[in-house]
Amino acid sequence: MHPTLSRVASFTQYWHTLRYLRPIQLYGRAWFRLARPKVDQRPAPAVRRSTGQWVKPIANPQSVFGTEGGNELSATFIGKTYDISRAECWNNPAYEKLWLYNLHFFDDLCCDASGEHHSLQERHMLRWVAENPPTGGNGWEPYPTSLRIVNWIKWAQAGNTLPQSARQSLAVQVRWLTKRVEHHLLANHLLVNGKALMYAGLFFDGPEADRWVDQGLRILSREIPEQILTDGGNFERSPMYHAIILEDVLDLINANDAWLGRLTPAVVQQWRTTASGMLEWLAGLVHPDGDVSFFNDSAFAIAPTISEIRAYANRLQIRYGAEDNERLRWFQESGYVRAECGPAVLIADIAPVGPDYQPGHAHADTLSFELSLHGQRTIVNSGTSTYLAGPQRTRERSTAAHNTVEIDGCDSSEVWGGFRVARRARIIESACEMIGENITIAAAHDGYCRLSGRPIHHRKWQLSSDRLVITDTIRGGFRSAVARLYLHPTIEKIAPDVVRLPGGRQLSFAVHGGRLQINSSKWYPEFGVERENLCVELTMTDPKMTLELLWT
Repeated sequence: MHPTLSRVASFTQYWHTLRYLRPIQLYGRAWFRLARPKVDQRPAPAVRRSTGQWVKPIANPQSVFGTEGGNELSATFIGKTYDISRAECWNNPAYEKLWLYNLHFFDDLCCDASGEHHSLQERHMLRWVAENPPTGGNGWEPYPTSLRIVNWIKWAQAGNTLPQSARQSLAVQVRWLTKRVEHHLLANHLLVNGKALMYAGLFFDGPEADRWVDQGLRILSREIPEQILTDGGNFERSPMYHAIILEDVLDLINANDAWLGRLTPAVVQQWRTTASGMLEWLAGLVHPDGDVSFFNDSAFAIAPTISEIRAYANRLQIRYGAEDNERLRWFQESGYVRAECGPAVLIADIAPVGPDYQPGHAHADTLSFELSLHGQRTIVNSGTSTYLAGPQRTRERSTAAHNTVEIDGCDSSEVWGGFRVARRARIIESACEMIGENITIAAAHDGYCRLSGRPIHHRKWQLSSDRLVITDTIRGGFRSAVARLYLHPTIEKIAPDVVRLPGGRQLSFAVHGGRLQINSSKWYPEFGVERENLCVELTMTDPKMTLELLWT
């Protein structure tokens, strides 16, 4: 590209990214970078006496490993294991940023630990205090600080005694967080800031702690109604983050039940109602195997599973729809559809990419879908394996990595960098209906209207007990259009247009208005994990292409 054209393209990309931001994100970022709050190291307030009942929260997998009294320690996060025996581990530039964040979260404190591991956890906590003085390094950034505050308090609520130095550090961390709330980022970061302040304000006692509760409640009272849509879905449209934030809401209810009398019944009832709606939404976005679908940033082994969340909700006596027997569920505000017919479960994305002012976890996956047959994931989006900006992150967010149509080699939404989106696709029409045993879903988006031919992509899914018919229509001019269907790694090719599912069942493809080819590809089900799979690639030869998937 000519240098002048490149500069124009770069300016356009920045403009279409920045124009959606809220003013507080712009001046808040400047303030966040320039402000240098003082560290408040006054003695910690007294711990508040628990007057209610604390129930066991969701247990995390063990992530820190070592021996009692030994010097060799390691930690495993996002599919990678590193040594953490030395002080430089907390900010080692050789480790990925997300890995370092996880090290500072202290999720291991909420694993099902033996007595020996409890001693290791305490030693690890005391190391953090000694080796992470205020306020430098990854550990003092607001997001890991927020998660660590909650995890240390959960550890104490599990019957452990916080060492005096850790309790003092906890108060210093909370005071620091009150001055570093992430208004410049908003979304899930701001919500967990509010949760941490609420937890700390309930855990500690006295006027200062009450101010922390009030600050946290102001954030949560604004953010929970905004971030949780009327259909129960989280506004970032990521099933993984939805499950994470649902756990946050359940944790807030648990904290209130442990320290009764500080919050009003109306606030807690709102949280309970919100949690119930979120549970029903999550039930619609999981596959029959019980784990999340891969829309936007989603992967296994990050969020708790729906069975773990339901068990936690039951312990908190939260009511929700226990039986998910509706064959067609359209979550209209968040924009997802779940359809069930015979052995098939289809989850379709007819959603916006996320909140305009913070689409950081969005993928260019509009009009994509996933399909399970006979309880087995069959058609899958490519997943998420990294947050590190670069070719892999770009690839995983691209339209080409999802089960939808790519026009003229472009993304339907202009994803770029690690977490940015410029021009983005909008749903301009949508409909769902069930007639007898058959279900039809139809939608169109305008994400490609920025191209010279101003094409509109329209897709229709027609699901019945033995087949799925997908009709893609492009209205407007285009040079090339390719639809892709990514198959689960357990599926193997046995003919040019036939694949075999586990157990011997077959799935065949018949295309009209296009050419079909099955190629090798990659699937990224977890951070740091790559698996071989197949991709059914369909090159459109007409503006209208029909693909029939027939299963036996």
